[in-house]
Amino acid sequence: MNLLTAAVAFVLALVLVLIGVTRIGVWLIDRRNPPVGQFVEIDGADIHYVHVPAPAGADLPPLVFIHGASANLNDQMVPLRPLLEGRAEMLFFDRPGHGWSERGSGNETPEGQARTLAALLDKLGIARAIVVGHSFGGAVTAAFVLEYPDRVAGLVFVSAATHPWPGGGTSWYYELAPVPVIGRLFSETLAYPAGMLRMAAATDCVFAPNPTPENYLARASIELVLRPATFRANAIDVRGLYAFALANAQRYPNISAPTVVISGDRDTVVYEELHSLGLARDIVGAKLVWVKNLGHKPDWITPELIVAAVEKLAGKPVDLDGMARAAEARIAGDRQGEGVCVDEKPAGAELAPQ
Repeated sequence: MNLLTAAVAFVLALVLVLIGVTRIGVWLIDRRNPPVGQFVEIDGADIHYVHVPAPAGADLPPLVFIHGASANLNDQMVPLRPLLEGRAEMLFFDRPGHGWSERGSGNETPEGQARTLAALLDKLGIARAIVVGHSFGGAVTAAFVLEYPDRVAGLVFVSAATHPWPGGGTSWYYELAPVPVIGRLFSETLAYPAGMLRMAAATDCVFAPNPTPENYLARASIELVLRPATFRANAIDVRGLYAFALANAQRYPNISAPTVVISGDRDTVVYEELHSLGLARDIVGAKLVWVKNLGHKPDWITPELIVAAVEKLAGKPVDLDGMARAAEARIAGDRQGEGVCVDEKPAGAELAPQ
């Protein structure tokens, strides 16, 4: 056996080992994170959701929650459902290709996922709701209100990703994973072991400068994203976000639904100066809740602000600014990731509120 043959044999053996490791890892992930809701078929895809029926004496309209990239319905349901239980009908769902929802066809864009959400609402008999979208879920929220304005009673954008950003680039693995052959091989071999090694540190930077909640990864079932099909679906979503934002940002002034935009000023995941300030600028009458020293996860760090935003959209007397100042005082000393997690600022961005 010459050196070339030996090298090829070694590479093939390594690939097979990594595939085996990934398969075992996926089996363990599925066992640790079973479905928590129900399934319904929409256009040939099984969609996983948790529907909390309207309680007697509900004082809030129906609420729909749309999770962000690399996540699933648990990421919003765990922190927010307990605070709203008994007050409103609620829908949490895994976006197509995420969590336990199948990808289906036509769900590769925010518009496609908005159509799937509309069909799910039809099946559940929810005619109109306040929609709460976090991060990439903000893009799906924007797509939903642009296509189905009569079905929206209000909007809450939380650390949303909605506007074009300089260069339109994303992390290298989001660019690689969707590539037909190489990307599939990467997803089937390296994404799981590398992701397991990096997940805790990456999550700390998602929360930075605020501390990561105890047992967050397990409670939110974040490791589900490391399964190959989910990993590729997530990468396709993120890689396509720029095209959606470029095509639709100019339509945001057409949005007439009452809107609250919640953002921290220390977000290390999205350019809050472009997205959140852009939404507050573009949607007439939008209320901006800008919180100093808050990172990308208001849903976990300041969930009371999301609840207050929903209450305000429902017509209740709520002092959102006062609550934001109280939250700032509570998290003012947070320093997680200092010197490690980069809070990059876009050149030429609007000045943030002072």
